[in-house]
Order: sequence, then C-alpha cells, then structure tokens
Amino acid sequence: MVYFLIGLLCAAAVFFLCAALYDSNRFAVREYHIRCRGLKRKYRFVMLSDLHNKCYGKHNEKLLAAIEEQKPESILIAGDMLTSETPERFGPALELVEKLAERYPVYYANGNHEYRMKTEEAHYGTGYRRYHARLERKGVVFLENDSVLLPEAGIRIYGVEIGREYYKKLKGTPMDGRYLKKLLGKPSKGDYHILIAHHPDYFTAYADWGADLVLSGHVHGGIMRLPLLGGVISPTLRLFPKYDGGLFQEGSSTMILGRGLGSHTVPIRIFNPGELVVAELEPQ
Repeated sequence: MVYFLIGLLCAAAVFFLCAALYDSNRFAVREYHIRCRGLKRKYRFVMLSDLHNKCYGKHNEKLLAAIEEQKPESILIAGDMLTSETPERFGPALELVEKLAERYPVYYANGNHEYRMKTEEAHYGTGYRRYHARLERKGVVFLENDSVLLPEAGIRIYGVEIGREYYKKLKGTPMDGRYLKKLLGKPSKGDYHILIAHHPDYFTAYADWGADLVLSGHVHGGIMRLPLLGGVISPTLRLFPKYDGGLFQEGSSTMILGRGLGSHTVPIRIFNPGELVVAELEPQ
C-alpha cells in the first residue's frame, strides 16, 4: 500500500510537471464580441497584458503571426509587458511592441512593473525612461492617467496608473471614488469609454467612475486553474480570486480580464496557457 501511494504521488508529480511545461510555453486566442451602446461603428482590437518578457518563438514570431491573423485595428496594452528587475532586461518586450507599432496604432497603459521601474529609479536605474522613449519614437501612445479619442468609432480610451499601495499583498487597499476622478477627471460626454486598468480588483470603482469597458490583467489567470474552481491564487496571494480571467459585469460596465501571456516569480502556468485577447465591439 505504501509503495502504491508513493507511485501514485510520483505519477501525479510527473503529470503536473508535464502540464506546467506544456502550458507555460503556449498561448490560446480568446475572442469576445460585445454590443456597445453609443458606439458609432464596429471596432476590433487585440489586448495584450503580462508578457513579462516571454518569447513565443524566435523574436516572438508566433505571437506576431497570431496577432496579424486577427486583423485588429489597434493594439491595447494593459501593462506588465516587462518585469521590473535589476539588471534591467526588457529586450523581448521592447522588440515586440516596436514591431507592433510599425503595423498598428498602439495604446499602452502601465502595469505595476512599469510603474515600479518608473518611480523607483534609485533602485532600477533609468531603464524605463529609455524603454518609454524608444517606444514613443515608434509612435506608441502611452496613457499614463491620460486618454485618447478615436472620433470615427466614438471611443475614448483612458489608461489609469494607480499607486503601489493598491498592489499590496494579502490585504487590499480600498479605492475611494474620488481617487479615479483625481487621476483621470470625469469621463467625457458622448463617447464610449474604454478604461485600461491593470489591476482588476477595483472593477467596482472603475464602473462607478464611468467606464463602459474595462481592460485588465495582473492575475495571470490564477497561475493554475482547476475545473469549477477557476484560478487558484492571485499575485496578492489570495486563494481563488473573484476576478481570475474572462468577462465580468458590474451594472452597465463590462470588464475583459486577460489571463496574460507570461509569468514571473513563480514561472509556471498549469492548465492555464497564455492568452491573446481579441475583442470586437459592435454598436447596440
């Protein structure tokens, strides 16, 4: 009986190891079709998040080919394309976004890793400044508590950059409704509002602010996914997080939560491949 149990445990360990190796090195395409009140015309985009310098094929050729196949009008980035670390290493993220900017309009909102490098130069050096400058030269539009209007579609895209206190582990920091207004002002009248907000836990606050569609990442799908239970753990070390990946609704506001493309710290994904998000918005 003891040998049977040991054999069973060894078999399970091998199974999970194989699953981790497989899922940590592939990605799936997930497409959403959303009907939107106030939209002037169809709008199709690809959303990227949480690449963390991951490469799918040489120079990310597999990822680029998959994006090209979707024929998006633009690329919306929901943060953490690189990983904050010293010495700085952001080559794969830089190369991918530069190539995308040669083909599409790219709108980029920072995640906690970009924000950390940006605000803590004494520790991380000037890497973020150089990363930002190179991408801006390629035409990438950074939305650091800023917005851009797409008049033909009737869409205004906002990107919010929240403070590090909102990324604390174990204990969340409540977000006052006035905080978003202080960062972004009031939503513009007459437009459809897309808010790129890296951290999904504050979806209720985003909805109350006036976002019609929220694009988030950060949770990596829960690292490991289980049938019925969903994602197992979030970066804030919460078990079975409410927001782990997929489509969520809060009143008239919708959130697309991408499961990300890479990983960091715990560099595995189990039953949880990377995710390339495609969204097609249609007038209601």
